[in-house]
Amino acid sequence: MSNQAKKQHNNILLAIAGFAIVVAIVALIGYLALDRDPDVIQGQVEVDEYRVSSKVPGRILDLYVKEGDIVHKGDVLALIDAPEVHAKKVQAESARNAASAIHEMADNGAREETIRGAFELLQQAKAANDIARKTFERINNLYNEGVVTAQRRDEAQAAVDATEAQVKAAQSQYDMARNGARQEEKKASSAQVNQANGAVMEVNSYINETKQVAQMDGEVSDVYPKVGELVGTGTPIMTISLMDDPWVTFNIREDQLKGLTVGTEATVYVPALEKELKVKVFHMKDKGSFAVWKATKASGQYDQKTFEVKARPLEKVKGMRPGMSVILKK
Repeated sequence: MSNQAKKQHNNILLAIAGFAIVVAIVALIGYLALDRDPDVIQGQVEVDEYRVSSKVPGRILDLYVKEGDIVHKGDVLALIDAPEVHAKKVQAESARNAASAIHEMADNGAREETIRGAFELLQQAKAANDIARKTFERINNLYNEGVVTAQRRDEAQAAVDATEAQVKAAQSQYDMARNGARQEEKKASSAQVNQANGAVMEVNSYINETKQVAQMDGEVSDVYPKVGELVGTGTPIMTISLMDDPWVTFNIREDQLKGLTVGTEATVYVPALEKELKVKVFHMKDKGSFAVWKATKASGQYDQKTFEVKARPLEKVKGMRPGMSVILKK
């Protein structure tokens, strides 16, 4: 082999060796860099929310708050115009008044004029009975003397019996007028009054729903309808965020869960606040097979599922808002 060929062969070997050394160095640097950098898990701040909605359909008459406003429990948020409900209230109150009148009439009994009329009929029946008795006594004496026939005596006796029956009937009418309605009728009228009162209370509850008030302190995060728009039963009008109790949530693969359990404390970093804070895990849940997962069966291992991890700050953090990113380093 000539010197030139040997020189060219040596250059090739040197080039291959140099390339191998460079690849090894890059691999080592990458391995060391990846080994030193911790796993970074990103989550976000969340808060509880509740939606304000009405039980009755109607038209938005006025909105007293806008997005970003702070509201307190009992504050009026919106007013709904529902004329149909007010019409039903008039109907319910009229039915209650009618039932109350019937109940009072049952309790008070018959009118004074009716009672006096029944009493006069009773006196009239008694007077007729007295006359019939006296007439019978006279005729009976004449019969004993043989002056009148037995037929005439029997007719006088029948008149006595008839007037006695009239007295009893008149007495019953008078007692009924004086005593008023039966107990069963009074109970029935009282039940009708209670039913009518319940209908009025129901309508009043619907009327109260036309004025929407805040159930808890919070911040208005969304307002959906505009003034003048129609809303149906249960249609959300606005969303209130409970800003006083934020938490952070992460979606973590199970191979990264080491050391994280319910009750565990950890340190997180909030970039928007440029602040680290301590949090305590209070909830862990499997996200399910539909969630993000990592297949490792090809390497003879197992599928790694994702868990939802929630943690609450150990102290109140000013300025923390839902949606802010949170970094958990492990």
